[in-house]
Amino acid sequence: MSFKIPGLLLMLLVLDGAADHPARADAARGGQLARQWCASCHVIGGSQTGAVPQGPPSFQTVAHSGMTADQLRAFLSHPHGAMPDLALTRAEIDDLIGYIDTLR
Repeated sequence: MSFKIPGLLLMLLVLDGAADHPARADAARGGQLARQWCASCHVIGGSQTGAVPQGPPSFQTVAHSGMTADQLRAFLSHPHGAMPDLALTRAEIDDLIGYIDTLR
């Protein structure tokens, strides 16, 4: 019986580590990162005109695509297509996802 509490605590820590943490994401910082690194190809806001025509999806399109936070995290964690390898940190990826969530 004495091992139930430590086992429960361990289970809670594992579940906590596997869960999405939108509260930890800084959406404002994610928006800043998007404008700094993504705006040359993606439309970030509704009035931007500098994105590649017929090119990558806008952040608004990504927000409404139905991709989950985990899917976005996997996509942003690995180089893909013509995107430059920005080598984003986990925190930066979470911040970008937090920003995308504000567009939903």
